[in-house]
This record gives sequence, C-alpha cells and structure tokens, in this order.
Amino acid sequence: MKKLLFIAFLFFALTPTHSVVAQDLLKGQNLSTLKVDYLSDADLAKLRIQLQNNNMTIDQAEPMALAKGMPAAEFAKLKARLGTPMAANTKKGNATESTEILGRVQDPIVNTKVKDEANALVFGSELFDTPTLNFEPNLKLATPVNYVLGPGDELQISVYGIQEFSDAVPVTVEGKVNIQYVGQIAVSGMTIEAATVKIKNAIAKVYSTVRSGQSQVGVSLSRIRTIKVTLIGSKQPGNYSVSSLATVYNALFLGGGPAQNGSYRNIELIRNNKVYRTIDLYRFLVNGNQSDNIGLKDNDVIRIPAYTQRVTLEGQLQRPGIFEMKKGESFSDLVRFASGFTDVAFTASVSVLQKTSKEFKVRDVKAAEFASYTPQAGDVITVNRILNRFQNRISIQGAVFRPNTYSFYEGMRIADLVAKADGLKEDAYMTRATIVRVKDDLTKETVSVNLAKALSGDSQANIVLDKEDVVTVYSILDFKEEYKVTIDGEIKQPGEYDFHPALTLNDLLVQAGGLIGSASKRVEVARMIQSEDIDNTNTARAELFNIEITPTNNEQAQNFVLAPFDVVNIRKMAVYEKPEMVTVSGAVTYGGKYVLADKKEKVYSLIQRAGGLTPLANAKGVKIKRPISAKQIEDLENVNIDLSKNVIDATITKKDTVKNKAVKKLKEELKYATIPVDWDRVVRNPNSRTNITLLPGDEIEVAAFSESVKVTGNVLLTSEIPYNSGRGINYYLNAVGGTDAKAWKKKAYVIYPNGKAAVTGSFLFFKSYPKVTPGSQIIIPEKPETKKMSTGEWVSIGSVMTSLALLIVTAFK
Repeated sequence: MKKLLFIAFLFFALTPTHSVVAQDLLKGQNLSTLKVDYLSDADLAKLRIQLQNNNMTIDQAEPMALAKGMPAAEFAKLKARLGTPMAANTKKGNATESTEILGRVQDPIVNTKVKDEANALVFGSELFDTPTLNFEPNLKLATPVNYVLGPGDELQISVYGIQEFSDAVPVTVEGKVNIQYVGQIAVSGMTIEAATVKIKNAIAKVYSTVRSGQSQVGVSLSRIRTIKVTLIGSKQPGNYSVSSLATVYNALFLGGGPAQNGSYRNIELIRNNKVYRTIDLYRFLVNGNQSDNIGLKDNDVIRIPAYTQRVTLEGQLQRPGIFEMKKGESFSDLVRFASGFTDVAFTASVSVLQKTSKEFKVRDVKAAEFASYTPQAGDVITVNRILNRFQNRISIQGAVFRPNTYSFYEGMRIADLVAKADGLKEDAYMTRATIVRVKDDLTKETVSVNLAKALSGDSQANIVLDKEDVVTVYSILDFKEEYKVTIDGEIKQPGEYDFHPALTLNDLLVQAGGLIGSASKRVEVARMIQSEDIDNTNTARAELFNIEITPTNNEQAQNFVLAPFDVVNIRKMAVYEKPEMVTVSGAVTYGGKYVLADKKEKVYSLIQRAGGLTPLANAKGVKIKRPISAKQIEDLENVNIDLSKNVIDATITKKDTVKNKAVKKLKEELKYATIPVDWDRVVRNPNSRTNITLLPGDEIEVAAFSESVKVTGNVLLTSEIPYNSGRGINYYLNAVGGTDAKAWKKKAYVIYPNGKAAVTGSFLFFKSYPKVTPGSQIIIPEKPETKKMSTGEWVSIGSVMTSLALLIVTAFK
C-alpha cells in the first residue's frame, strides 16, 4: 500500500499538467511549456487567487514569468484572459447571474419592492420599503467559524510552501468534497472550522511536507449555497431562495415585511417544526439591537401572526403613528417608541379616545399615571400643544438702553423694570410713559406714568406692574419735526438739506459744495409766512430776502441765519457764455473749427473768415448741417397725432406707429437737419434771408464742383452720368437703362448739391420734371403696395350703389 501511495505521489509531482504549471506561475522554475489556450476557467480562478494571496497584479508578475521561460506571446494571452470576467452561471428561479467578490461567489437574490401605502403610519413599515436597506449578507467578511457546510457550497483548498496545490471543490449532494489525490471527505453538517481540521488531516496523509510543517493548508469558502425559506403572513408570502448566510431580517425584507394586519413584535422562526425564536422588531427599531437577526437554515419557516393590540399616537410627538403594544407595556413605553415628546408638547396630561363594547369614551391621563397606565387595543392617544402664552413675561421698549422681554415677579414696579433695562437713555421723555395692560377679560387698557416721579421715589407714581405688561418709554426726538432747507441755482450740489438751529447761509453754501463759476452776487431767499390770523389783505405767499454775497469765497458780508423750509436761489450772472464753435469743411481755403464771434454771426461772414470758396468749389453746393436737439425729439414724442376723438383702434395703432418710426429715425438715423444755402444770392446781397444765422454745433459744407449726375433708386443700374447741359430726367434715366417694375416715376425727385430737393409736378395729363444741374442726384422711389379689393368688398359696394339708386328713384316719383 505504501508503494502505491509513493508511485501516485511521484506521478503527481512529475506530471507537467497545465493546472500544476498554472499554479507554479510565481514559484515554478520552468514555464516554457505552458499553453494558455489549454487552461480552463478553474485554472484561471486559481491564478487569480494565487496573485491575490501574494498581493500582486498580473503586470507585476510579468518579469518573473518571462524570466522563468514563459513566452511573451503566451503571457499576453494569459493577461488578456485574466482581464476577461469569468462566464456567469445562469440558473432558474430568483437567481439570475452569479456575482464574484474577492473570490467568493453568491447567486444574487432578486426581489421587487412594493410600496405599502395602507401601512404607511404603522411604526416599522418603512423598514421594508427602502430598497437600499435589504440586510444582505456581506460577502467580503470572513467566513463565520460556525458556518455549517452543506450541498451547494464550494471550498477553495490550497497547499502552499515546498509543495503547492490549489483547487476549488464543491460539496456534493452526498455531502462530500472530492480532493485530487486525497479522495472524498464528508463535510456536510460540519462547521467550516471542523471541516478545515478534517481536510488538513486528510491532506497531511498524502503530502509529507504538510505533515512535517514545511507546507501549509488553507481552506476557505469560495461559493455559498442557496437555501429555501418560507414566509407566511408577509406582504409577499411564499418560498424564497436566499443565501445560506442570510438572516431573518433579510428574508423579511424580501417578503416585504408583515402584511397589513401582521405583527411586528411576535414573529416566529420555526425550525424543525418547532418555534426556534420569537422575533420582536421593536428591539431593533427602538434600540438598534440585532440579537433577533439570526442566521437562517434550509427549510426554515418565518411565520408572521396577526397583531393582538395596536394603539394610535398623534399630536406633539417626535414620531407619531400606529404602534403595537405587548402585554404589560405602559404609556411611558409607548412614548419611548415614538422617540419622546416634541419641545412644545403639553405633557401635564394626554387625551385618550377609547372604545367600549357600545360606544366611545374619553379619558384624561395625568403625567403621574404615564408609567402605570396601560393602553388598550384601539386607543387613540392625542398629545396637545402647550398654550401660546407666558407665565411671567413683561416687556419694555423705547428709550432705554436694553429694550427687551424680561421675567416678571410679583410686586415688580416700573423702577425695577427700568433698572433691568440698564436705565433710561439721555433722550428719554420723562414726563410720560405708557403701559399697555391685558385685563382679566383679555381686553387691553393703557396706563400712563410719570417717569420722573416714579424714578425719584414717589410711591404713587412708581406703580406695580402685572405680567404681560408692555411699557413704552418715549424719546424727545420722536416729537421733533424734521425740517429741511432747499438750495438751487448756480451751486455744485443743489437739493434739500437738513435744517438745524442757527444754520446760516454760509453753512448751507459749504454743505452744497460751493458756488460754480456762473454764480452772481445776487441770492434770493424765500421764507414761508407764519401767522395765527388770516390777513385777507396780504396776498403774499412767501417772504423774500435779497442778499449779496462774494462769489469768489462763498461768503457774505452779513451772515444770514436761515429758518425751516427756506428756499435759497443762487442767481446766474447776467452775461456768462462760454465760446461756442462751428465747423467749416469742403472746398474752402481754411477749413476747420471756428468760434462764433458774434451772437448773430451768419454763414457769409464765417466763410469769409475761412478764406472764401476755392476755385474748385461748387457755388450751388453750400449747405449747413444742424444737429437735431433733444428738445426737438421730445417735442415730437409729445405730439398727439390722433386729432379725432372717434377713431377706430386700428387707425390709432397706425398713427402711433408712424410717430414711433419718426422718433426712432430722428434718434438713430438722422443726426442732422440740412439747411440749403443759395450762395450766389448771398454774395449778391449779404442781407438776404438765405444768409442763415449760425448756431453752436453747425457744420458748413461746401461741395466741390462735380460734372456728373448720380441716378439711384428703382432703376436698372445705379450710376453716375456725365452732366449734359439742357438734358432732363428722361435723358439720364435712359442712360442707366430705365426704371424697374417697382419704380414710381411720377414721384421722381432731384436732390441738388446744397441739399435742396425738387419733386416732379403734374397738371392734368402733363408732368413737369425738376431741372437737373451738375452734381445733383436723381432718385426714383418705389411704388407703395396697394391692396386689391376682395370679391366681398365689391359686392358690398354694389349693394350700396343699388340701395342709393333705389332711394333716388323713390325720391323723384
């Protein structure tokens, strides 16, 4: 027999199977014969465990494997296969696909949660409605030493040291594990600790190095079996496949917890047809005690009976709801289940609505009975809120240093309360303070007190206060009117300023930033008239004072004292105008900006100052561009275009749109208004009306002589045509190819070099076109869109004409 064992051991040691070679990836000496394509998934799993036990990644193992003769191509294949997840095992029932965590595998349990709306108020129901709180066993933890093995479990057995061996062996239906070269070992029903000892002893009989201690044996649980448990009385009763590491709470969660009338405190775990344990979920919910969360075994039954006693707790509690009570539990236990009273709960007594065999009755339970009162089935207990009133409150406000609410005591007087508020402020009104007091019938009354006497020791004035009194101490500043003075005119910061007694004009000038350069020596002060009697003969509305000051130093000869509501006006100098400029550009000798030397300086004199027209100037091309002022735009905005009171809404909208377009055009497009100048006439007679008086900002433009005529608008070709003396508009229109289909020729107009425009005139069937001069511009506008009359409108007109004809015939009969 010993010889047979030796031969078997020698065969095992010398046969280069792929499994053995795979196990020697880290400690083997020759990996040149390793073929990765021949490795099974079990071999790859062993390699993963081997790398994991040595805290090494496959990349870290590459230099070692190549040094031991493993071809680089084979290692690349190995790395690729190790990087690919193992195929998932598909099973029927609740288990769908296997999940691997750190080498331990467990078929996951699938369960669909159903929100229990009917039991939402029952204490503990939310425990089974939260998907993340599922009580699943943690597969990352070490295997419990008291774990009992059974068919379906899988053990990972490793021999490491001088001799090496690794294999994953399942527990067969007969309850045995089959270890290569060792044989079958019965482990079913044994704890993992006892099975480990038995397996080590069996391997030591085959591996001499294990027996001598030169090699070690490791046994771990790599796959956990699935067991069957039955739930009765849950929301989703039935048979469930769960992990062999699953606990009672995990199974209850899968079943959705107790049904609508199920008990949370008397759940029975039945094992081998006997009640193995009675589970009270309140121990976990209230205290976090998981002593009832014990492990399950195959064929366990969890029975949830109907509850025997429930009470409803509502009102001012931390967690109101429906609670299940056990025999002997008191109202104090019930409050503990509800996490106690709220901060505003009335705890002197609670109201209990009880059911008798015939009707309801109400009972008040005092605080002294909380520990002894036993709630009955169906009780509705209400905890009320404390009253919104105070036992000892008193308030003081106003001109005291610490206005606040203070505690009241019997015999407190007004002086005591003032002392609590750290005394009166300097502006306190000592003659009178008021106390708003709530009488016994809850109406309010006002009591007046003389503070000066009360604080000086007068016992009659230092009255006794009551709780809920509100004392108001007034300030003398509350009775003072806020006076203002106004300053306007040639001052840097005009406006209203606070008045103070003895405020002078010099003080006000300094506050307003001082005078500006245009201020004159004349100052007018208007003062309101005050009188107890009405004088009908006096029509004056204000009293006026004319004062002279020295503008250079903001002072006056005699310091004038102001009165409340005075209005000060600083007059402007009679003559104070800054030099204003105009611009001359174009065909003049000296173009540029010029200061208006005269208030009535005209265009002729200014062009003469600019050296006159150059030989290239077009005498008929002199014009003035005058900036459009903000006042002109404002005047247009204020114009009411709607002159009729009975205008339909569409017409009003149209006219308003026209005005808006005109305003927009002035603001955004037309920056200047053009004034044409007849220069030849001005030269002949400088006193003629065409010699315009210039205004600041004007720009005089003198156009250079041009020998062409520009044709634009709705023509086939926009172009400039050489001027041909004596030729009219038609000549130039023909030169550009004529007009297009949208042209409105009868409204053609000519713009001359000086900005003047002339339009086409008509008399009967004759048209008179404006004269064309050198440098002018011919513009052909576009025809406006016309709306054709519809059939209905023609019918309406016909009806009106017919009615009118009948009326005329009837009138002449």
